[in-house]
Amino acid sequence: MIVLEKRPQPSRAWSMATPLVAVLATMFFGGLLFAALGKNPVEAIGTIFWEPLFGEYAFYYRPQLLVKGAPLVLIAIGLSLGFRAGIWNIGAEGQYIMGAIVGAGVGLAFYPMEAFYIFPLMVVAGALGGWAWAMIPAFLKVRFGTNEILVSLMLVYVAEQLLASMSLGLLKNPEGFGFPGSRNLQSYGSAHNAELIEGSGMHWGVVAALIAVIFAYVLLNRHMTGFHIRLTGEAPRAARFAGVRPARLILFCLGVSGALAGLAGLFEVSGPSGQVSIDFNVGYGFTAIIVAFLGRLHPVGILLAGGLMALTYIGGEIAQGSLGLPAAAIQVFQGMLLFFLLALDLLTNYRIRAARKEVA
Repeated sequence: MIVLEKRPQPSRAWSMATPLVAVLATMFFGGLLFAALGKNPVEAIGTIFWEPLFGEYAFYYRPQLLVKGAPLVLIAIGLSLGFRAGIWNIGAEGQYIMGAIVGAGVGLAFYPMEAFYIFPLMVVAGALGGWAWAMIPAFLKVRFGTNEILVSLMLVYVAEQLLASMSLGLLKNPEGFGFPGSRNLQSYGSAHNAELIEGSGMHWGVVAALIAVIFAYVLLNRHMTGFHIRLTGEAPRAARFAGVRPARLILFCLGVSGALAGLAGLFEVSGPSGQVSIDFNVGYGFTAIIVAFLGRLHPVGILLAGGLMALTYIGGEIAQGSLGLPAAAIQVFQGMLLFFLLALDLLTNYRIRAARKEVA
């Protein structure tokens, strides 16, 4: 009989190896999935992980790694702070949408005026939009003890309805011949998040993601607030004796994660996406949860995990076009990564042991 035996201390080796083993398990079982769909599993996995980096058109796909990876890293960094403290913001997708709506709204309010301060104002507005949306579950948890998981998640659907409403109403392009969606911000110089180096994929969202990684690392390792975050997650009772104020920590963690998600939305709507539209959100807020856990809630790990997930996004799009894989199969493949990561994480605290079944 196989039993799980609790380790005296969490295994550091398994903690470090789990992400790698999870990736390998995902590749193996993902290959079986693709084979079941009638595709060559080796070719499918190779297309997803090899083509964007070393394929014939890699010169085009490599910059897209920054474009796809930046919002994932930016959102995941914010989520990781709360996750470390046991504060579960599952609604980053809604905060991402609200940051895009508010930031784009500020930019479009100035149209067609050209001024250097318009884009910085959009950045501030985007962060405030995400922050304000995250403050709803934060306030309700602090004041009434509600579950932040349910509230933040339900607010995603409210944000999606607001997005549709804005696309069809207040922010709708008056010169768009009746089609839903705002003006294209890529055509409005003062509101466009353009590439800093042409053809590189590097825009202000990438810079913000790198700054967020540095900020989170310094906060967690060199600041008292970071100590409180780690202590609350690892030993809540000890945190109370150490004078940690739970309400303040909840407001801080949810506020920072909301602001970073809002920034990600603003940089996306003013850059790669270009406009507020009904289908603007593509699930970055949910995928960032996978990125956060794959990176072990560590800023540097999240940076690497964001690059890996961006690779699956781009490789998945290539596989859909060249191999005919359905988009749902790629989403299942990405979901497998989180499943195996959480499943294998069990081995950090438990070891598998064979035990003889006692005969009565």
